[in-house]
Amino acid sequence: MDADVVIVGAGAAGLSLAYRLTDQCAAGVWTRTARSARPAPRVVLIDAPAGLLRPPERTWCFWEQGDGDFEEVVVKSWERLCVRGPGGQAWESRPDPWRYKMIRSSAFDEFVDARLARSPLAERVTATVHRLTETADGVLVSGTLPGGRQLRLRAGWVYDSRPLPKLPPARTTLLQHFRGWFVQLDTGKAAASPFDTDSACLMDFRTPQPEHGLSFGYVLPLGPDRALVEYTEFSEAPLPTEAYDAALRHYTSEILKLGPFDVHDTEQGIIPMTDARFQRQVGRRVFRIGTSGGATRPATGYTFAAVQRQSRAIADSYRSGAVPAPPPPHARRSLAMDAVMLRALHTGRVRGADFFTGLFERMPMERMLRFLDGRTSIREDLLLGFATPVLPMLRTVAGLPLLPRRDAWR
Repeated sequence: MDADVVIVGAGAAGLSLAYRLTDQCAAGVWTRTARSARPAPRVVLIDAPAGLLRPPERTWCFWEQGDGDFEEVVVKSWERLCVRGPGGQAWESRPDPWRYKMIRSSAFDEFVDARLARSPLAERVTATVHRLTETADGVLVSGTLPGGRQLRLRAGWVYDSRPLPKLPPARTTLLQHFRGWFVQLDTGKAAASPFDTDSACLMDFRTPQPEHGLSFGYVLPLGPDRALVEYTEFSEAPLPTEAYDAALRHYTSEILKLGPFDVHDTEQGIIPMTDARFQRQVGRRVFRIGTSGGATRPATGYTFAAVQRQSRAIADSYRSGAVPAPPPPHARRSLAMDAVMLRALHTGRVRGADFFTGLFERMPMERMLRFLDGRTSIREDLLLGFATPVLPMLRTVAGLPLLPRRDAWR
């Protein structure tokens, strides 16, 4: 066997799993105890070559209590969070002990790469994987290395984090699509700084609302004169780049009133928000992880925290001698509630901006964060349900089981 574990794809999910499998060994966790039925694994992480298969620089945000494993690459964290309604009303809270944290994908890649370089059991390879073939005792990984040479690896287990060619059938599929500017204010011409460096604005619904779905601004202050400012929509189709830029110009000048600034970087992306059922196990020894394995929360698009839970669980299962299958990233109850919310938004039974601002108006911020992270109790979920427009949501609940699952458009 060339490797005990092969991880295909070096995005958040692939990097996180490689880190968990190798870092526990480096930390001395992987010892021959009752919980360590297997020796530390030989891990190969396969990264796509530069080009269309490799995603651009991204920003990952998540909630966490206290210091976490990746604190040295956290760009900024915020102890206060804010939501603004369409009329400008604000709900701000300090959801102690939770903090909202931001990581850039390039820094996370370098952080994990340095850990892998120090491990004698880890290797990182650049290649395009074409085929995963199960054999009697493992998986044959076939692909092409730079320069056209063939890649052939025999692996005990394979974790595939590559994007799916198309989404699975679903009752409802919306897209969370966005474009962000990293802005630097002209401090010589600006008045007092508009950025509160301790407070992140998660949703600002003062943006013009589309006919279907919703839109909002998103502001992460990185300093008194620097911030990531994004325009986001939940709808069926993305916009042309020039439409995002027009929306950002309106938001920064007419709503935030930033004054003169330079844009020194941008980011743009599309996140599926769907009640599709994602298959995590695609073979006896082949699994999907990350977004392709259902780690993206349908109602919010957040993925990073679920990826960390999955990665830890896989490493623990491997060490214990169990089948190291990725567990469900989200509870069934959370997915059911998300499916109802997505359908209500899609049908127009609820107006997106009013729906979300109503929740933040009626619910404590700390409870909302735990709901968005899938950590609320049944009682808290019931209280949250009664804080929504009850009759439209009940109509949606009644009709949802009758809807067929259809292929998505992408």
